[in-house]
Order: sequence, then structure tokens, then C-alpha cells
Amino acid sequence: MQMTPQQRNLMRQRENMRRQMITREADTAVRDSGLQLNPQERARFESRYIQERQKVEQALRQQIEAERQKELPSLIQQLKKEFQIDQPGKSPATKPAASPR
Repeated sequence: MQMTPQQRNLMRQRENMRRQMITREADTAVRDSGLQLNPQERARFESRYIQERQKVEQALRQQIEAERQKELPSLIQQLKKEFQIDQPGKSPATKPAASPR
């Protein structure tokens, strides 16, 4: 898929905003931990925070997808019933008559 220059720019901006948000959250995590870290330790802490956060987010995405897949069949059945009722002249129990030979 080809993106326009505007779409690429928007995607870059969103990625930069996401990274800034994660960096702010990592800074908050360092501050909330109460640790007194030198710059090198702080960088390592932030790096580990980001790695572990990605693992948590991936696990949550997998849980959500599993739940979605579990719920979809009942949703499809519900919509199927709803739309069969909405169609005039068609009922779920009626079948087209066989054509005479």
C-alpha cells in the first residue's frame, strides 16, 4: 500500500507522540520508584521499563483478540437473526419453492 506524503508525515507524528508518551511514563516510573539513579542506570531502567511495557501490551492485545474471537460467532448469529427479520417477505423458516419440472 502506498501512502501519500501527508499520510507518512501523520504516521511519523503519531509515532513520535507515542514515543514521547512512553518516555514520560518511564520518567514517571523512575521517579515513583524512589530510586536515585545515575544517568547510565536511569537509561537502563527506562530501557527495561519500555521492554517490559511492550510485553504487557502484547499480552493484553492477545487477550483482547482471544476474547473477540470468542464473542464473534454469537454476534454474527444475533445480526443474522436481526437482518432476517428486517427483510420483508423473507422469514428464517421459509425455503424457496422447488421449481416445477
